[in-house]
Amino acid sequence: MEELQSTEILDREILEDARKKAARILKTADDTVRAHTREWEKRTAESLDALEEKFNEQKEFNAEKVMARLPIDKRRAKVEKIESLLQSAVESWYNSLSRDQILELLSKELAKRLALCEEFSSSSEKRAYFSGLERSEAEKALKIMGGNCIIEEKNTTDRYPAITLETGHVRIIASIQKLVDFLLQEKRIELVEALVGSAYMEEA
Repeated sequence: MEELQSTEILDREILEDARKKAARILKTADDTVRAHTREWEKRTAESLDALEEKFNEQKEFNAEKVMARLPIDKRRAKVEKIESLLQSAVESWYNSLSRDQILELLSKELAKRLALCEEFSSSSEKRAYFSGLERSEAEKALKIMGGNCIIEEKNTTDRYPAITLETGHVRIIASIQKLVDFLLQEKRIELVEALVGSAYMEEA
């Protein structure tokens, strides 16, 4: 009987000791989890602060960049607008011309260039290539040469009519495109002011 009681006491002591050890293990684990949680919260807060600071710096940088580009973008938009207006004006001008007026312009351009090139006039082998014209129109424009010229049509994607004169050593080109380019270059300011006014040109 006494032996049985001793065994029961021993069992209780073992169980109590195990319970205490388990309680210590659980407390240690709980303390570890709490410590890790505090550390994670601290690092998270630091990371958020760093991200917020970086975001604010980037926001300021982008704002400065945008503000710096505004004048450039404004000027670029103005230039694009002016170019669009000039091209539209050129198209309107060209579309308003009659075929006779177009031929007259080409003939005058040819005459100017021929007057500056005696070598072409004295050459015995002359060729003329035309595009954007009917053959009869090209022949009419080339009458200033007095004949003695082989005339051929030239396939091209050019927007405007043109006539090219060639010998073995000389090439003369008369085209509406070259006339347009010359006007846009030499008379650009006058054309722009006529289209949009001098006040628009002076705006920042």
